[in-house]
Amino acid sequence: MTTTVLRTDSGWWVQRGDTAYPIRTPAETTGELLADRAAIDGAATGGESDATPVEDLTLLSPVTVPCRVVAQMVNYRSHATDSGINPDRVSATFFRKTSGSITGPFDDIVKPAHVQLLDYEVEIGMVAGATIEVGTTITADNLSEYFAGVVITNDVSARDLQLPKTQFYESKSYPTFTPAGPRLVLLTHEEWRRFDQLRLQLWVNGERRQNGRVGGDMIIDPVSALDVLTGFQRLDAGDLLLTGTPGGTALSAPPKPIEIIGALIPPHIKWKTFFRRQASNPKYLNDGDVVEVRIATDDGAIDLGRQRCRVRFS
Repeated sequence: MTTTVLRTDSGWWVQRGDTAYPIRTPAETTGELLADRAAIDGAATGGESDATPVEDLTLLSPVTVPCRVVAQMVNYRSHATDSGINPDRVSATFFRKTSGSITGPFDDIVKPAHVQLLDYEVEIGMVAGATIEVGTTITADNLSEYFAGVVITNDVSARDLQLPKTQFYESKSYPTFTPAGPRLVLLTHEEWRRFDQLRLQLWVNGERRQNGRVGGDMIIDPVSALDVLTGFQRLDAGDLLLTGTPGGTALSAPPKPIEIIGALIPPHIKWKTFFRRQASNPKYLNDGDVVEVRIATDDGAIDLGRQRCRVRFS
């Protein structure tokens, strides 16, 4: 059975039903908390002392900063198709985001004034539970020894910066560009085996834009991705790995004939034309839009909760 961890400015909690129970721990960071499993287990099985309704809590991101934030590029077949990429040619590819982009599950997503095309990407975030040295071999059998659980993330993206510069780090790293939470759901060894049953959904102003299930759509599964990542990247407890998004984002590839013509046009003219077309796309986020995200198995046995953020233009 999953253990659901919450975080507020006063400390850490375990959620059981609609009630939160305080975790008696001095831990301040996610990594420190995950090292204190006795305290987590105590809150998961303890009595009614200081129990609080979850609805009375102001929840923060359960992933504390600073930490490493690593993300996979184009990791769902539906997203690859939307992007004009052959999913059969996709390999495990990564980029970094600043942990300063992490914000709470109900905080505003703030668009900088110079950004024009603001996009959304619902993603499962995997949270490391132990140090993973470069060269570590991770398998389906030992995955739970290195990763503690999963969390909702939204990989917010400034497409007008990302595409012409092919610069992921800048375009995805502004403050508030990684809403995380509300729950850090700790998984057992057997529950990790249900990872492919998780469904990712995202709504904008009540309209569902993304709806994908890991199984059958994710291209590179976590174990295969980590086989590449651990060859060069150390991770520590509390670090965050974003695992890709399904189709349905605002950005989509131009039709094939336009793409062929575009290859003959000088780059500065091509991008000017592309962004003029994109500016008329109503799916990009606007001031006041409400973005809601949910990730869970269809039977609700693993439920990462629901995230709700309002877009605010600076």
